[in-house]
This record gives sequence, structure tokens and C-alpha cells, in this order.
Amino acid sequence: MPELPEVETVRRGLEGVVVGRRIAEVQVLGRRTVRRQSPAELTIRLVGRSFTTAGRRGKFLLLSLDDDAVLVVHLRMSGQLLHLGGPERPPIAAHTHVVLVLGDGTELRFIDPRTFGEWFVSSDIDSRGVPAELAHLGRDPLLEGLPTAYLAAHLAGRRAPLKTLLTDQRIVAGIGSLYADEICFRAKLRPDRSGGSLTAPESASLAKSARAVLREAVRSRGSSLRDLRYRDLAGSFGSYQDRHAVYDRAGEPCQRCGNRIVRLKIGARSAYCCEGCQL
Repeated sequence: MPELPEVETVRRGLEGVVVGRRIAEVQVLGRRTVRRQSPAELTIRLVGRSFTTAGRRGKFLLLSLDDDAVLVVHLRMSGQLLHLGGPERPPIAAHTHVVLVLGDGTELRFIDPRTFGEWFVSSDIDSRGVPAELAHLGRDPLLEGLPTAYLAAHLAGRRAPLKTLLTDQRIVAGIGSLYADEICFRAKLRPDRSGGSLTAPESASLAKSARAVLREAVRSRGSSLRDLRYRDLAGSFGSYQDRHAVYDRAGEPCQRCGNRIVRLKIGARSAYCCEGCQL
């Protein structure tokens, strides 16, 4: 589930605990998490290196190393990255797939019940600091902004639904199912509207809503849903779920017009919207 706001929250936490610190030990406990390279290669490329920056692109964490390589961490659907310190650290929990011990004795633990998350080290880095493996990603709304002209150009002539286009990582990096629904609600647009049907003012409203929703969610440290899988680096929950207008609220009254929130099917995904005030 973690989308841009959740990953950005984790990134900000990492900035304060890993930058400038050396990697003393790496334990790979789950082979599926390290699948682009062998666990032995990952370990060799990390041990003894120090982190220089904690970056992000879309939903990917980019932890730069002092040899100019980048450790890429993708939380995917259920990944948690926790920072644990002190002499009485808890036992390693179930579904912990990577443990990274820092030079100060603290640990980063990667917990991922559904095992879709991933760690790998890349040395093929472009001028933006983005690994070649992520070159397909589109514009990052927080790092580069989301100009109306850019979004309108990628919607023009498209028959695909807005939700499908907003969650296409080749167009906008970082938006997933949850925030696509909230953005469409803010813009008063149905998520099943075709991209090519939007007028110029509607495209402007969508771009503005995307920027606003994502920034507000980051300020709230992301959304922790009922499964409680998303937590920040310290294990604390986000609070933006308390401000969700439509996501997972089918049957409840719309806070804007009073009509009922409905659940739609768009391809294999669900979408939530108000049929009263989203056009």
C-alpha cells in the first residue's frame, strides 16, 4: 500500500539516522526480497560502505552510498522499514527479510509479510541520481512538481480512465489507488472519466488537486489503514486516514454534498467516488 506520502515519510526518517553512517553487517533472511542479485552480492556491495544521502523517486527509496552506487528499497504492498536502537532490541519478528546493522549499533529491519518488496544495489546512475532500473518512472510530483501542461499532455486523447492514468507510474511516479481516489474527489472528477474527456480547466484542477493532496498527506505522515501495515521508521502510524474523503468509505455520506459514496470497479481495481459531486 505505501504510496508517495508514506515513502516520503520514511525517507525523511532515514535522513536523520543513516546518512553518514557505515554499514557494519547485512543479514538476508528472505531470498525473495533480494532477487535482482544474490544475497552474497548485496552483502558484499553494502558492508563497509557509508550512506551519503537518503533520496526517493516515486515509491522507491534511493539510499546513496559512498562509492556512488545506490541501494534501492521498494516497500511495495506490505513492506515496513523500521529503525531500532538501544541495548534491548526486540527479537526479530516474523516476515523480517533483511537486517542491516549500522556502525553505531542500530539496525534497519525490513519486514514484508507479502514478500513483494525488494532491495538491490545499482551502479548505473543518471545525472538526477536515479538508477537505470527506474528510468521508466514519470514525473515525481514532490521533486519536480506536476505542471498542468505536463498532465494535460499525458491525458489528451486517452480513452483510459483517470484512475488508471494517475496510477500509471510512467506518467506520474508515486500515486497509487488510495491517493488517486482522493485526488479525483478533490478535483470533482469521476475516477472512471476518460483522460481525453477533460477540459483545460478540469486538467488544471486535477493537477492542482494532486499537488495539494500529496503535500497534505506528507504533512500528516501518510495513511495507516485498517491492516496497520504502514508505519514510519519509528513504528508510528500516519494520520491522513482521518482525512480521507472517499477512499474505503462506500455507503457513507459525502462530506461535500451529502450523497452516498459508491465503490466502482475500474479494471481489476476498486475506486471510490461520490456520484453527486464528481462529474
